[in-house]
Amino acid sequence: MLEICAIASGSNGNCYYIGNDKTAILVDAGISTKQILKRMDECGLDANKLRALFITHEHSDHMRGARVMGKRLQIPVYMSAKTYDGAYKNLRPDNPRFFQSEQQIEVDEFTVYPVSKNHDAADPYSFRIRYKDINVGVFTDIGEACDNVKEHLSLCNALFLESNYDDKMLWEGRYPQFLKERVASNVGHLSNDQAFELLDQHTNGELRCVFLSHISKDNNTHEKALQTMQPLSERFEINIASRFKASEVYQLSANSGQKKQIPNKPQNLKLQFPEF
Repeated sequence: MLEICAIASGSNGNCYYIGNDKTAILVDAGISTKQILKRMDECGLDANKLRALFITHEHSDHMRGARVMGKRLQIPVYMSAKTYDGAYKNLRPDNPRFFQSEQQIEVDEFTVYPVSKNHDAADPYSFRIRYKDINVGVFTDIGEACDNVKEHLSLCNALFLESNYDDKMLWEGRYPQFLKERVASNVGHLSNDQAFELLDQHTNGELRCVFLSHISKDNNTHEKALQTMQPLSERFEINIASRFKASEVYQLSANSGQKKQIPNKPQNLKLQFPEF
């Protein structure tokens, strides 16, 4: 059984959890370590299982908590060397592990595939995470989906997929022109319509769950994103990843998927972490 959860998703911070009964990894740590651990605890996710953190690119909404997370939990923080060089010095982890494009990284029973992509960062990546026969993709911050993204996305049973903006809201909104052009460029973000096209044309019949992610506060709404995807709702479950709280935990097995029921938890539960 595999559990996935969007701990945070949006321009104010991003973090995605993928774990089984023994091991878990995070993709991005764009909010504070304190908030990540708090939200995981509220969802019934055991942070003591975390074995690695993967960073997609150097923007602060993706690695704000990376240094403290690596130090607090004594787990490796993976990123590309160019991402490390491009990050603010105070956000850089103490002992990063660098990967290269097409490299496969083993974390216990997980295999993590870095997926190079188009975004306005030094060396941006998305990730496909495989556990046994289950593949989970974290695909956000993509200006235009290249063949590499489409290939890895097509293998996934579950996706965190960017659906950042509604075209009409963006072009008629309050952003200055240069920022509108940047968001809509081939190194910006995916619109609702672009996300729909990817899901409609480049996924397999085994896709069971999509979390629409990195939804803009100013240029999109949850309702518009869901409305765009409505024609696909009979093919797979469609959920929203929030910028303000963790999503529901979704459980995946080899042939099925469902939302996890979180029991009432005792108060004052203490998580065990090494001190620093």
